[in-house]
Amino acid sequence: MNITDKSRKSMESLGLTSYEIKVYLSLLEHGSMTAADISKTSGVPYSKIYEVLNSLENKIWLESDSSRPQTFFPKSPSTALDAIRLQKENEIKSNEEIIRNELMPIYEKSGVKEKPEIWVVRGFYNIAGKVSEIIQNSQKELLIALPQIAQEIAKPLQPLLRSLHDKGIRIVVLVSEGTSTEIIKTISRIADVRIKDDMFGGGVIGDSTQVLILLGEEGNRKGEPIAIWADHPGLAGYAKDYFNYLWNDARNNH
Repeated sequence: MNITDKSRKSMESLGLTSYEIKVYLSLLEHGSMTAADISKTSGVPYSKIYEVLNSLENKIWLESDSSRPQTFFPKSPSTALDAIRLQKENEIKSNEEIIRNELMPIYEKSGVKEKPEIWVVRGFYNIAGKVSEIIQNSQKELLIALPQIAQEIAKPLQPLLRSLHDKGIRIVVLVSEGTSTEIIKTISRIADVRIKDDMFGGGVIGDSTQVLILLGEEGNRKGEPIAIWADHPGLAGYAKDYFNYLWNDARNNH
């Protein structure tokens, strides 16, 4: 069975070796088999086959019975991935508890203060540039809250958003009441869109790591928009939680 390089690299990133991928794909294609048959169909040397099968079973990609000769069965990719995710989450929770309990007291005792990157961004072009940077750096998800005052900033960024959409990256846009039907229709082609009444502020969140919050026009510089940008997962996480709260309270655009 042939698979794309992209799928093969994804399997490798989850810890599978070249032999393990060959064996698992062979089982997917042919169904349950003995070790000897798996060796023949996969091209993995028989001297290595039990080592590979035992490793795959430990990694939750297959299972076996107690028959003689022993038969091996592939787990579905979804079942294997769900089991791996749960295993990883449990490992993270366990390690997180150990690290927090031992290292946080040292950090707190030292008096060191965390210094996240936070910048004030002023002016239409500077804000548009920072938003463009967040868009281009997004790999998984882009969340946008678009009040009416920010719609001029959004227009020149549409080609970038289209490029992101074409890469399969999730784009979610919250627009304010009063946004033109034409703009909503255009954005809906590349993003999930909802409409929120009384949305005063706005912002952009990329992959829950970067956030730009649009504050409006600066008091002593009439007409000049001002925003805060932060490259900090904690702050971006709070912003995402608030975005989701607004999203759940918004209405669909149709």
